[in-house]
Amino acid sequence: MQEQNILNVAYGNNSLQTMDIYLPAGRDTINTKLLLLIHGGAWTSGDKADFDTAITTLKASLPNYVIANINYRLASIQGTDLWPTQLNDVQKAYQFILQQSNKYVFNKKQVAAFGASAGAQLALLLGYTINNNIKAVIDLFGPTDLAALFYNAPNPYYPSLLSIFLNGTPVTNPSSYTSASPLFLATNTQIPPTIIFHGTADDVVPISQSDSLNNRLNNLNVYHEYIQYQGAGHGWTGNNLIDTYSKSIQFLQKIMPN
Repeated sequence: MQEQNILNVAYGNNSLQTMDIYLPAGRDTINTKLLLLIHGGAWTSGDKADFDTAITTLKASLPNYVIANINYRLASIQGTDLWPTQLNDVQKAYQFILQQSNKYVFNKKQVAAFGASAGAQLALLLGYTINNNIKAVIDLFGPTDLAALFYNAPNPYYPSLLSIFLNGTPVTNPSSYTSASPLFLATNTQIPPTIIFHGTADDVVPISQSDSLNNRLNNLNVYHEYIQYQGAGHGWTGNNLIDTYSKSIQFLQKIMPN
């Protein structure tokens, strides 16, 4: 089979319910795995194109992976497409591509999820709530406890954003904050191995969010790795980014070997 890139595949009726699918050469339904990419943007912005550069590296280093780069509907401060629209879309995209596993030719029982920021929160939730084929989660500085983010916001805009996005405050609508928080869905040893990356100077998603998840996974004895970059903010470039890709690839090769 030849390498093939299929862009803007629709998994729903909305124009944002699309994904780009990258198919490697020589794929088969036993050894070829699936990697889902989920972009960030505070659930209100961002696009799958944010991962275009990463895809070049991932394709070269993971030649036995189908890569699906997902868009999802974005929340508006005017009150449309609020939570849990984003998780619903990611779950729908996941189920869509699983149903196409014979068409695209990969092993639907060997799936990993990779997300950045809000996309990492969605990747964690996908891995921690769909307890079957997702074998690994790669979390780049994702929020894990939305109530803690509300009360300890590094930006004074966050509480108003979260109260719109989650339809209330942690007091008036606690269930939304819990359902949007991977920390509280990490409750058993069956959740997938997770690798966490965070910068110590992140002023968007405080590193305490990843500290809490690290502690929870320690308590559950779930295999995970936690990488901190000293002095890095919300995202990074250069050697830190090279290291992130390298460690992510090594993690996948360890958790999902050929």
